Amino acid sequence: MLGGGGSILAVPLLIYVAGLPAKEAIATSLLVVGATSAVAVIPHLHAGRVRWRTGLIFGAAGMTGAYTGGRLAEYIPAGILLTTFAVMMLATAAAMIRGRRGAEDKPVPHELPIFRVVIDGVTVGLVTGLVGAGGGFLVVPALALLGGLPVPVAVGTSLVVIAMKSFAGFAGYLHTVTLHWGLAATVTVAAVAGSLIGAKLAGRIPADTLRKSFGWFVVVMGIFILAQQLPTQWRTSPALWAVTAATAVAAAAAIAVRRRQHHNEPAASSAHPGPRPSSTPAPPTTRSR
Repeated sequence: MLGGGGSILAVPLLIYVAGLPAKEAIATSLLVVGATSAVAVIPHLHAGRVRWRTGLIFGAAGMTGAYTGGRLAEYIPAGILLTTFAVMMLATAAAMIRGRRGAEDKPVPHELPIFRVVIDGVTVGLVTGLVGAGGGFLVVPALALLGGLPVPVAVGTSLVVIAMKSFAGFAGYLHTVTLHWGLAATVTVAAVAGSLIGAKLAGRIPADTLRKSFGWFVVVMGIFILAQQLPTQWRTSPALWAVTAATAVAAAAAIAVRRRQHHNEPAASSAHPGPRPSSTPAPPTTRSR
């Protein structure tokens, strides 16, 4: 439904519920998300919500970055990978909730420029390979916020990209981890079933609601993963959670105030469309013969 969220859910599920080591969970999530995205793109394709040129170029560039990231992950501690994953989730969520200002006045592109697609694809692919994120929470904002595609179209196109990058990142991890294939197959089948239902719902939800829901969903999961990386004495500290709650309330209030100001700006500008005409008559013009 969101064009992302598979890895955001799969990584915590495999680590904190199934009890897999972090790097094995990341590798398994890449397999699960890749297979799920490949199946989930079919309903979006039938609904005309896939930009094939953009998706294939982005995906090909992302595969290069994803495979490289999968090989580099061997040399990076698991805690750093998960912390980086969570921080990127929160930054991306903030951008999605805020939205793309001025997008209403700009024409919707049919396809994005190749150079931008390649650069974004390699960058997002590298992140995919490193932290096991299929990239939906990065690809959808890249297509919707930077590229200007409508969110439902960005969602459909992102699934093509995610499938390609996830399989490339998974190939990079196969050199360093051993998978629990039975568990991977079980999670994949369940995720595919859910993705087919979500794809049907995506076209029935307003784009603005879909974008904000995506953002808040990523916020919740990002905070959860980040909290799990803290030392035990910190996670159980009431003072820490009080400060976290206060910060969340303050951030929500700031977003509400900015949104209200943004909505009031058009009203204020329409109330005073321009300077009032002067009551003093202008001096007569003279013409020279």
